[in-house]
This record gives sequence, C-alpha cells and structure tokens, in this order.
Amino acid sequence: MQTPSSGVLNVGADIAKDDLMVACAEGSFATRKIANQRAALLAFLKGLPAGSRIGIESTGSYHELLAELAHKRGFVAYVLNPKDTHHYAKAMGQRGKTDRVDAELIARMVEREHENLHPWIPPTPQQREVDRLLKRRATLRCLRAALGQSLQGVHGFAADLKALRLRFDQLTARIDARVKELLEADPDRKRDYARVCKITGVGAVVGASVFNTLDRVRLRSADSFVAFTGLDPRPMDSGQHRGRRRLSKRGPGELRRLLFLAAMSAAKTKIWKPLYEHYRAKGLSSTATLVILARRIARTAWSIFTHKTEFDPKRVTQGLT
Repeated sequence: MQTPSSGVLNVGADIAKDDLMVACAEGSFATRKIANQRAALLAFLKGLPAGSRIGIESTGSYHELLAELAHKRGFVAYVLNPKDTHHYAKAMGQRGKTDRVDAELIARMVEREHENLHPWIPPTPQQREVDRLLKRRATLRCLRAALGQSLQGVHGFAADLKALRLRFDQLTARIDARVKELLEADPDRKRDYARVCKITGVGAVVGASVFNTLDRVRLRSADSFVAFTGLDPRPMDSGQHRGRRRLSKRGPGELRRLLFLAAMSAAKTKIWKPLYEHYRAKGLSSTATLVILARRIARTAWSIFTHKTEFDPKRVTQGLT
C-alpha cells in the first residue's frame, strides 16, 4: 500500500450488513469490498498508516463494528449522517449511486471537510444500552397508538385490544425500569440524572434521553446542544428577501420529539405558563411558542448538567418585558 508524503490516508466506507466498500481519496489502494466481520476489518485497518481518517456512513448498527475497531487502533473515525453525504453528493454533481461511488465520495468528503466534521467517540456499554432501549420504547409507543387507531370503530375486538395495550404497557414499564437501573447504577450519574429530571415539565423518559445525550456527546455551549437536537432555526435569506425560519431538524428526531412533549407539559405549569403566554401575546403561534419553550428546556438541561447546578424556577421568566 502506497501512502502520501504526509503518511495519512482519508478513507471512505460504504456499509452494508454483510460487507462494506472501502475507498481511499489519495488512491493509495484500489476501491474494494471487504467482509463486515472483525477479522477482515482488523486486517484492513492493520494496513493503514497511523493517524488516518475514516469516514463511515451511519447505517443502523452495521457501522458500529468498524467505527469501534478504528477508534481502538487510534484512527480518527467520522460517523456521517446519510443525509449529509446525500447532499454532498448532489453538490459534487454525482449522477449515479453505487457502493463504489458512495465509498469514493465519502473518502473525498473526509479529505476535504474533516476539519468541519466531529470525530466519533464510542459510547460506554451503559450509554449504548440506554440509547437502544429508548429507541425501542419509542417504537412500542408508536405501535400501540397505531394498533388503537387501526381497530377503532371495529366491533368485537375491544377485549383483545385492551389485552394488547396492557402487554405493550408492561413491556414499556420493563424498559423504563431497566433504563432507570442503568442511569442510577453509578452515584454521580444518578445525581446528574436527578438534576435534569427536576426541570419542570421534564419527566423520567425525557430526562433519560436528554441526560444520556449530554453524557454521551459533550457539547461546548447550550446553543450547540439546541443545534444538535435540530431545534435551531434555519435562516432562508437572500439579498433583500427574508425567508421564513424553519427548524433545521438535523439532530435525533426522537430527542426533538421528547423535548417538544416536555414543552407541551411545561406550558401548563405555573412556572412555564407565563413564558408561554408572553410569546403568544407577541403573535406567535402555539407551535412556534412550544418550540421556544423546548429550546429553553434544552438550554436549561445543558447548563444544569454542565455546571452541576439545580433547576431554578425564577430564571425561567427572568428578563421578560
């Protein structure tokens, strides 16, 4: 394998369940397919020079093995959002889509954009399990709601629907118990998790998702956390035109949904209701106002987690005019 004078390669990997296509931006090795198995991946990584960068498109859980092995061997791994690589391909004028083309595109993206990408940091086993449990919980709740809607108005199935809903609730309760057990296993994590849950409107599930995210992804500011959740407004301005602001929705959708639900709950409380009414009086819609509350909750959670402070209700309406 030939390496450039800097000794660092920029590698792209297009992942599938059983195999992956790898390419090198510097052309130091031919684009090729390798098995998505530990032995094959270790053999491939062994041939890369130290300090090399590897871009991996996120694909469910299939990308995790390569990302973990690359990180353990000291390489810089970037787990990329498929939406980002899709838009990058369009910007580069890519006309077709194959595994080989995608791998080469990812390698090119890493080579040119690595300074703007965030290196992947592996989660702890506890963080990973909490994340997976919360995703399964969301799936269960969606299925439960869909089941009720599909059988609504159909006679003769009330008892069956009730039994199924009870079973869904039992599974959800088991997930909640396991999440609580994982978050409270360590005294420090238990204390920090409890602090986040004390925010009015934030319950155990929202608190678990927010805390696990903050514990997993260290962000430099409250605004960075808001942007990570996708609740940040996206400007659409050009020349004299001032377009309508819309949410970027770039972050994890389930976390964003939970923060919005927390805002809905908070808006009904004595602490958050004045803030809600303040923005409604300015002419904002109910949805826009709830998004503002969701952002405020996210910022509050980041501050409490980062600075190890307690929730102060007086600060919610501080500065309102």
